[in-house]
Amino acid sequence: MKIGIVLGTRPEIIKLSPIIRKLEEFKNNDYFIIHTNQHYSKSLDSIFFKELNLPKPRYNLGVGSASHGKQTGKMLEGIERVLIKERPDIVVVQGDTNSTLAGALASSKLGIEVAHVEAGLRSYDRSMPEEINRVLTDHISNYLFAPTEVARENLRREGIEENIFLVGNTIVDATLENIEIAEERKEEIFEEDMLEVVKGGDYFLVTIHRAENTDNRERLKGIVEGILKVGEYYDKTVLFPLHPRTEKKLKEYNLWDTLKNKNIEILEPAGYFKFLILERYAKLILTDSGGVQEEACILKVPCVTLRRSTERPETLEVGGNILVDIEKGDILEAVDIMLKRDRNWRNPFGDGRSGERIARILLEGRNSPLEDKI
Repeated sequence: MKIGIVLGTRPEIIKLSPIIRKLEEFKNNDYFIIHTNQHYSKSLDSIFFKELNLPKPRYNLGVGSASHGKQTGKMLEGIERVLIKERPDIVVVQGDTNSTLAGALASSKLGIEVAHVEAGLRSYDRSMPEEINRVLTDHISNYLFAPTEVARENLRREGIEENIFLVGNTIVDATLENIEIAEERKEEIFEEDMLEVVKGGDYFLVTIHRAENTDNRERLKGIVEGILKVGEYYDKTVLFPLHPRTEKKLKEYNLWDTLKNKNIEILEPAGYFKFLILERYAKLILTDSGGVQEEACILKVPCVTLRRSTERPETLEVGGNILVDIEKGDILEAVDIMLKRDRNWRNPFGDGRSGERIARILLEGRNSPLEDKI
């Protein structure tokens, strides 16, 4: 069995790592990785392969940043060229990025089966490019690996009835596998003064990167004002690892100096282990990231999601997360609600064996024995 894996972003590297490890372990396959380099800086890319001890991609396309059309087009061209050369039996894609869609489209057009990891997620907000990518990828995939019952039902409502596998979310595998390694290494990961802050656990953690927030001045301004208000009201340090896109837009919109506040500490983009530790010890996380919503829920850290909608409704249902539409909601009120909640919610994303389930189905076929309980 020859398997191609297409990835291009930090979350894809993390979430596909449990599958890659199992493919390495099982050995009865020939797999290779195509990296589109959708995330192209070292801090958002190569450091994750090193930390997770993953093999280097066989192919790096060097696509980088561009408009959706240009970026996806360059990916399609590069992926197609590799697939014609390699002729895999199945191509695995994950999530909802332009790399995901390009990998699925290129494979489908060449008659190669597509396996979509994290199939069935829906925000039902078609203004999000990610939502378009998810829907299109699901409808041309041959293997749909749904992480939760909600995701499986989303697929069925759209008329997809066959080849859906309820496997859990590989983010659980990755989080559980790596949090203890990160704990053991935290003394070397953090400088002494920052390690004291982290160990104290008396801080909020913020991540902002989605275009719907960064590319809209008023929304980004509202987020900045909300973060400042939260930091000042609770008199807490707010750690803010800054995504390159967010930094660029803060400066473009003349909002950069607003963040020069005693409560705000701007950090460089964090490596995976470092970020896991930052998440684990935080009193609360404010984010617009889908993966961070999941990790916060798994680690039992209260989360406030700064978006109109989420494709992870399970985090809301179990009580680990709350949504705030910047244009309508009050961030401070949402933070107050989450800080008062008990951290006793259940993890809705599975038992940490998703990578094994997926690898076995890919290698042994659709009739591979599978516990349909996560």
